[in-house]
This record gives sequence, structure tokens and C-alpha cells, in this order.
Amino acid sequence: RANLSLDYYQGFKLALDSLTAKGYNYKLHVYDTKDEPAASSNLAVTPAIRSSDLVVGPVFPDDLQAFTNVLAGSGKVIPTVSPLSPAAPSKVKDQFLVTVATPLEYHAWSAAGYINEHYSPKKVFILKSGYSDENKYVLPFKKGIDSLSKHKTKIIAPTIVRGKLDALMPQLSTTEENIFVIPSTNQQFLVVTLRSLDSLAKIYPVTLFGHPSWIKFSYLKPDLLQRLKTHITNTDRIDYKSPQISAFIRNYRKAYRSEPTHYAMMGFDEGMYFGALLGENPDDLKKLDKKDFTGLLNKYRFIKKPGLGWVNTHANMLEYNNFELKKIE
Repeated sequence: RANLSLDYYQGFKLALDSLTAKGYNYKLHVYDTKDEPAASSNLAVTPAIRSSDLVVGPVFPDDLQAFTNVLAGSGKVIPTVSPLSPAAPSKVKDQFLVTVATPLEYHAWSAAGYINEHYSPKKVFILKSGYSDENKYVLPFKKGIDSLSKHKTKIIAPTIVRGKLDALMPQLSTTEENIFVIPSTNQQFLVVTLRSLDSLAKIYPVTLFGHPSWIKFSYLKPDLLQRLKTHITNTDRIDYKSPQISAFIRNYRKAYRSEPTHYAMMGFDEGMYFGALLGENPDDLKKLDKKDFTGLLNKYRFIKKPGLGWVNTHANMLEYNNFELKKIE
């Protein structure tokens, strides 16, 4: 946990160093929360923090909530960045919070938007495992499809037991793409259900949309996912062939004599974004919903949510091609 914070800091610092070459000037204070909510609360009364233009962190949601509770209670209006966690901002509930890592509900909205725009399907099948945790994805996805299609797309959401999909076959098309969404992250359910869906795909055209966490699951085989035309939303996929990524890696190695992680790249992106806003006009920190940004890993497309601050809603869409995930949007 300490290492990822250090990686983030080094990327953030590298960004500020890059911006100072353009003539900007920053005073950067670094504090240790000790990964303790009590220590985070105490930091919120520190004079240097209360006089800051921007606070980045604490990194973890419990510490962040403890910090913002005290800071908000003091009446101080300071934008506070949640730098790494995609936790829903409703967990913190601070009107000046900036949630940079796209929360799960907006991954679901992104998938709904892509499906509506590229397929305009008459039906979408959501294959559920029965665990209530899936509703964090299912509910915003349904809301997105209903809103974007103006209720013209029918949602069919059965709970699948032991991979049995026979009951769905009368509703499938043999000529148009059948859109399936699987919000599960349960290994046993996924292995069995994807195998059944693969058998179905021998007869019916199948396009699959999966949970963003799938990108981390090594047991999901690329050849199977490619046959199912699998799409996954993601916000921190590293394209090592990108000239910008290559340049960043060279500069990071030169500065720190170590290899950058994706946390370092997140730090660099956020340093470039917030550093440029601070350098040009600090008042723009209160207009993040008007300031889009494209970084190494993801785009920032903030919306302002009453009582919850600014939330990044952008997610990249990836698809399996030549047995690897590639960005298509």
C-alpha cells in the first residue's frame, strides 16, 4: 500500500517538474497519513493544508472520508482529489471531492452508450449469477440503456444456474448480433457460463460485454473471449507502443532509476492536469466539468454531482483482437 502511493507521488512530481520547465511554479507539501483515519483527521487541521489551493489524497477511502469530514467541517473550500480509488463518491460525500478513477457505475453507463450507438439492439441479455453485488453494475447499465434507447431496447436479465442457457434460445436471433452483458466477477460462474455461451455462439451471433475487473483475471482465456467478441471497459490500460508512453517511461527511468507502474502513470496524468490548471488559473479547479483532458491512460470527463463533487465519467472501450485487448474508443 505504501509502494503504490510512492509510485503515484513520483509520477505526480515528474509532471510538476515538466510543467515548471514552462515557467509555472509550485510549492508541494507531502504528508504521511500512516494509513490511519485518525492521522488523516489530524492532518486536516494543519495550517499548510488549510492554506493550500489543492489537496491530493489521502489515497484510501476510509482515510479520505476522515480527512474531508474535518476539512469540510472547518468551512474551508479546497478541492480534494481522490487520486486512485474508483470507490463511489457517495462513500465520502464531500461537495469539493474530485474522483478521478472512474467509478463502476460509469463503466456501466459507458457500455450502455457504446451498445446503443453501435448496435441499437432490440434486446440485451444480462446474465446474472444471483449475487446482489452485481447490482452495482446492473442497475446503472439498465438505467443507461433505458435512457439512451428511450425504452426501445428490452432488457432480459435471467439468473443463470450451472451455465444453462437453453431457455434463452427462442429469444435469440440467427441473423443479428445477440448482445450479452455479464456483470459477474465470480470465477466459477464465469468459467461455466462462458463455456456455455461459447457453445451458443456456434449457432447464434454473440457479442459480449464484461465487467472491467475481467482484465485482471488470467483464467479468462483470450481465444475464448475473442470468439465471443468480448468488450471490456477500462481506464488504465497501458499501450506500450504509444510514443507518449515511451517518452514517459524514458523520463521516469532517468529521474528515479526504476520502472514506472500504472500508479506512476496515473500520478503523472493527474499532475499534468491539475498542475496546468493551477498554473494557468486556480479558479479553473472549480470548473472541472468544463475542462476535459486526455492523459497517458484515460480521458478526464468530469461531471458535477450535487453534494458529491466532480466525478470522472470516461472509460475506454477495449475489444479482443489478435488475442489481445485493444482500445477501440
